[in-house]
Amino acid sequence: MLKYALLGFLNYRSLNGYELKQIMESSTKNFWHADLSQIYKALKSLEAEGCVVSSLEHQSERPDRRNYEITEVGQQALHNWLASPLTTTSRMKEELLLKVFFSGQLNPETILTQLRLQRDLHQQQLAHYSGQTVEDVEQNASSLEAPALDKILWESTRRAGILYEKMYITWLEETIASIESHGAGES
Repeated sequence: MLKYALLGFLNYRSLNGYELKQIMESSTKNFWHADLSQIYKALKSLEAEGCVVSSLEHQSERPDRRNYEITEVGQQALHNWLASPLTTTSRMKEELLLKVFFSGQLNPETILTQLRLQRDLHQQQLAHYSGQTVEDVEQNASSLEAPALDKILWESTRRAGILYEKMYITWLEETIASIESHGAGES
């Protein structure tokens, strides 16, 4: 899926690997992220597939940088992927759920400590989505000269993050309350 994220950004304008990493960090990182090494590897593969072309930009006071531009082949691949409906839901891998599932052997206070920590972390993430992410959407839309519909859809993904965090916090609070009402001192 990383290749489609990269093609999606390159569909706006030519970017180098570092710029792609930066824009992902301020846009898709909450639901799709990659390390810089993964980005460069994917760009190399995309170029081999004919989906992007690169050019070397010489810089006098910095190392040369490679800029990537989407090709018609890349635009068609992106379009085909976007237009292809998802017919299944994504399977979730959630480490906390796996831990909770098997934590019955632990002291309830240990479980509660972990759950409260996670609740605090998810509350911080909710605050991030409610604050900084709004500015990120606007800044990215401006820098990429994104059309109005893109801005609406980007805001929609931000809203999904808010709803997800609210759901997760609710689940954590319910689980904490269930353990507490069970008797946190019991083993």
